[in-house]
Amino acid sequence: MPAPVDLRRGLSTALTVLFGVLIASELAVLVAVSDQWSILGDFQDGKFISYKKADDADDFAMGMSVINFFVVVAVAIVWAVWFRRLRLNAEVFAPGQHRFTPGWAAGAWFTPVVNLWFPKQIANDIWRASSPQGPQAAKRGLLNGWWVTLIVGQVIGMVASIRYEVANTKMEDGDIESEKEAMDTIDSMHSALGASMFSSLVLIAAAILGLLLVRQITAMQAERATLPPQSGPAPYGPSGGLPYGAPAGQPYPNQPYGGAAPYGGQQYGGQQYGGGPGTPPPAPGQQAPGQQQYPYGSGPAGY
Repeated sequence: MPAPVDLRRGLSTALTVLFGVLIASELAVLVAVSDQWSILGDFQDGKFISYKKADDADDFAMGMSVINFFVVVAVAIVWAVWFRRLRLNAEVFAPGQHRFTPGWAAGAWFTPVVNLWFPKQIANDIWRASSPQGPQAAKRGLLNGWWVTLIVGQVIGMVASIRYEVANTKMEDGDIESEKEAMDTIDSMHSALGASMFSSLVLIAAAILGLLLVRQITAMQAERATLPPQSGPAPYGPSGGLPYGAPAGQPYPNQPYGGAAPYGGQQYGGQQYGGGPGTPPPAPGQQAPGQQQYPYGSGPAGY
């Protein structure tokens, strides 16, 4: 029997506060990176830049990045715990209609490669199950916008960071053979910082959408808890111990595809043909067991 719905607001409140801190830390990173970007731009324009000013800008950017890292870790931990609770609540709202077990609701975020799409699939199932208007009326614009900005921001940020570190290491090691190569390396660092600034802007948008998402799904589940559970077949087929714990539903008796009639229900082998559940339909020209034969025009209406 599913556990009762857990509507406590402690985790969602903590996430709301943490998202506010995350937005502030991302803004600080944006300011620090823009300072680095501006200094390199001035250097490209031939302006004099002291080593101290450049070092101070690098130290400030490093400090803000470290603070941002710890904030991200805190958000990720609280988010995983909160997301698993959402999944448990969603099981009460729509029993057996989810592709992944509750354990994956937390673990998928920290599993390499599959964390690019498993969490979104779990979120889709939670969103449908938590919709007070029903699964078909669940509009996922906010959910999709948050996911796209999160993935795009992370990917661009990772690529930009790698490009900058490669170019910066080359400069620090003195592995430069000509003035042109030095300017090309600085140009690479400058463009990488520009991409990093864009990544910060996208991640700030993702954090804002994430904060709105927490408030929205919390309100949806609170309203959905006042309604009866969804009934019907699991939309993704029967469970069979598939990899990654998917899906969580159970097959329906006499329904080989995990669905409702016409697959294995009364339409085939049931009352229509006079047989019991699972009895195959009669061959053409043969009478089903228990079915009375009527001459044309003398039987019930429709025969």
